[in-house]
Amino acid sequence: MNRPLRTGGRAARKAARATALPDHLRPVRPGLQGGRYRPLADADVTAIHEAALTALEEIGLSGAPPSGVEAMTRVGVVLGDDGRLRFPRAVVAEMLALAARDITLPARDPAFDLDLSGARVHFGTAGAAVSVVDAVTGAYRDSTLADLHEAARLTEALDNIHFLQRPIVARDIEGEQSLDLNTLHACLTGTRKHVGTSFCTAGTVPMCLDYLYMVAGGEEAFRARPFVLNTNCFVVPPLRFATESCEVMEACIRGGLPVLLLSAGQAGATAPASLAGAIMQAVAECLAGVVYVNSIAPGHRAVFGTWPFVSDLRTGAMSGGSGEQALLTAACAQMARFYGLPGGAAAGVADAKLPDMQAGWEQGMSDVMAGLAGLNMVYEAAGMHGSLMGFCPESLILGDDMIGAALRCVRGVEVNETTLSLDAMRAVCLDGPGHYLGTEETLSVMQSEYVYPALGCRVSPKEWAEAGQPDLVAKARDRRAHLLAGPNTAAFPVDLERALRDRFDLLV
Repeated sequence: MNRPLRTGGRAARKAARATALPDHLRPVRPGLQGGRYRPLADADVTAIHEAALTALEEIGLSGAPPSGVEAMTRVGVVLGDDGRLRFPRAVVAEMLALAARDITLPARDPAFDLDLSGARVHFGTAGAAVSVVDAVTGAYRDSTLADLHEAARLTEALDNIHFLQRPIVARDIEGEQSLDLNTLHACLTGTRKHVGTSFCTAGTVPMCLDYLYMVAGGEEAFRARPFVLNTNCFVVPPLRFATESCEVMEACIRGGLPVLLLSAGQAGATAPASLAGAIMQAVAECLAGVVYVNSIAPGHRAVFGTWPFVSDLRTGAMSGGSGEQALLTAACAQMARFYGLPGGAAAGVADAKLPDMQAGWEQGMSDVMAGLAGLNMVYEAAGMHGSLMGFCPESLILGDDMIGAALRCVRGVEVNETTLSLDAMRAVCLDGPGHYLGTEETLSVMQSEYVYPALGCRVSPKEWAEAGQPDLVAKARDRRAHLLAGPNTAAFPVDLERALRDRFDLLV
């Protein structure tokens, strides 16, 4: 008996494809399990770990504030006569045992919570760019608070951008307190997804905490579901604590914010030029951060942010889009998994100044490798150009398509009795037309097995020419306008917005 080739008319099939699938049937989604790619052999991982422990024990770190020195020496870290803190292996092991694992980073809307257990992968923004890129003219201009709010709104609308770390600095805002407070407001009124931000000084943190507690409905509610994370460059590589950033980190820990322990040495400049050495130094510094955090608040939520960058050794310029950078990030993901800690690092950085072919290969290569390596939080995954100097809204939108493809690679190939398709093969070859076009089996996996780009062009050259040779950046610009013209789903309730404005000087 012939297997039916169609399950309804063309209109019915199009309507079915337009209907949102349940999360468990979507071809890509936040938190897919990576980890299939392992750039480091087991012996390599062990060697990096042992070298990092030796560096901490014999060289140590300088620059911790007195409060940090007091906390860490209380748990067994040794303060030398040279002012450097040295970390005995036993102390590192003890603090690692206390460190939080399998954490969840909440979002304002629980639907967007980030499950960082195992090798679950999430892509998001980051970068602190000082410019916005005009994708059409190529001009770079100073970034503003309005640009930041727009980036948040685009993040809210794009399925494959799972969290928002402040990607640009609002250069039109004067004063540290105003900058930190309004950065929060611009982000949180643009997206309900998890938000990461930095603070200029520890002195700006208390007012920002008051703001966050009001948004959450009280301090207890925020502490239970902290929907904002402090991205903290707690070290100035090589092997030196950043005193003021450490003070910020301590204030955030006391206030209930999770922290990203970010070590961002640049290979060949502030980190060893060898890739293994750059990884080792970042691991050592982040292990020191684990000790720091857990000496203050055992089990506090913290992300292991080994984040080494690469230099073009001919010029000293950053080369964030290089193959070496992609390798560094994937290897750092493997090290975080070795410790069983949630990991975050940079991928998707383009040295290209515009969303062009160079940007495509730079962003796509590193995003795929980071995802396959099982990096929990892939920062700077889309939108960043000019080696993090510029943020491009159209590139963020195009990146949503790119990350969708990367996530499909992360998901891998499911092999089981159904997907091996022997029954479908029998029907097609023995009783059917000799092809799989339009069969029930083909139609049944159109949405669950395959990802379709929103903007990427797959039509024939003839159809493309007949459509007026549509340009990819122009299509992204049109989608940008469409997304921003719609309702702001992340806007606060009117009463809350009014109460916040009565208390704080908010400029969005």
